[in-house]
Amino acid sequence: MSATATPGKLLVSPKDHTLIMIDFQSQMSFATKSIDAVLLRNNAALVANAAAGFGVSTILTTVAEKTFSGPMFSEITDAFPGQKLLDRTSMNTWEDAAVIEEVNRIGKKRLVMCGLWTSVCIVGPTLSALDQGFEVYVIADSCGDVSDEAHERAMDRMVQAGVRPMTSLQYMLELQRDWARTGTYDMTTGIAKKFGGSYGLGIIYAKSMFGASEGH
Repeated sequence: MSATATPGKLLVSPKDHTLIMIDFQSQMSFATKSIDAVLLRNNAALVANAAAGFGVSTILTTVAEKTFSGPMFSEITDAFPGQKLLDRTSMNTWEDAAVIEEVNRIGKKRLVMCGLWTSVCIVGPTLSALDQGFEVYVIADSCGDVSDEAHERAMDRMVQAGVRPMTSLQYMLELQRDWARTGTYDMTTGIAKKFGGSYGLGIIYAKSMFGASEGH
């Protein structure tokens, strides 16, 4: 056996998956206690902007938007101007015919999901998709629930079933993967500056003080 300088098949890339962002809505966030609401919105914005910038096929879905749960976070919809939101009545996104029609239209077997709440809005579609032969990743820090226990047990249940967990910053950096990819370098570091927390501050400092660039 010999090593080769090639990425592993389990790493995600911009064109190999569909991102599904589920129920990032005001009513759902009010009772979310496992993650601070500001951090949640920031992480969701990072994911949305990364997906939009890298051209990831993305589905945005809400539940009872007009009658109960309110609009999707503007940080997400602003990244996808003009994209239709698929509004549902079902708690399980995978039981909504319009969402499944879009999944089938896009036609990718690898799915990445995030949303509110982890134990309901994410467990339902991930376990359903796994059951139908899809490969599923969940962006854990872009999900939240009514308690730490609820979020953690939901993540445990999904991982035990075969879901692969990741984080929001990890998701974006995995899409970029090589700083020599100059076509998306400025976009990636720009998103990190805005939504990447202390990592973003480090980029701002390095570029401001001595013009650092990871690709050189």
